[in-house]
Amino acid sequence: MAASYRKSSLSAAPRKKRSSKEELTEEEQQEIKEAFDLFDTDGNGTIDVKDLKAAIRALGFEPKKEELKQMTANIVRDNSSTLDFREFVRIIAQKMKEKDPKEEIIKAFRLFDDDGTGKISFKNLKRVAKELGETLTDEELQKRSPTHGLFLLFL
Repeated sequence: MAASYRKSSLSAAPRKKRSSKEELTEEEQQEIKEAFDLFDTDGNGTIDVKDLKAAIRALGFEPKKEELKQMTANIVRDNSSTLDFREFVRIIAQKMKEKDPKEEIIKAFRLFDDDGTGKISFKNLKRVAKELGETLTDEELQKRSPTHGLFLLFL
């Protein structure tokens, strides 16, 4: 349904918590590189620490101010105001280890359930399809719906 819309899979797909020895997938590495490059505006291989929050948010995380301070203190040891790609990857890998799959499912559900009913109705599906740029008739959307027009209840 969302062929033309690409949201970061780092935030879209729930995953198991990682052990410290697990490696990032190629797709995750590519997404991290894309986010880094977006903020490495002069192409020198570093991003400004003040851009860290926006870069992390681009990957689907919502860091708190205090958490950002702690992350940078743990990674940036040379008192510089920039992060290189290696430092950025270490920060993101740490965030990924902390991610709770259940919370991710709830967050994704709430994107659909914008009216807060605890259900995903046909109206909710229609709104999301429109936001994703899909031009489907009601009939087409009902056929594609996993519930065929019924609503989903979040338990």
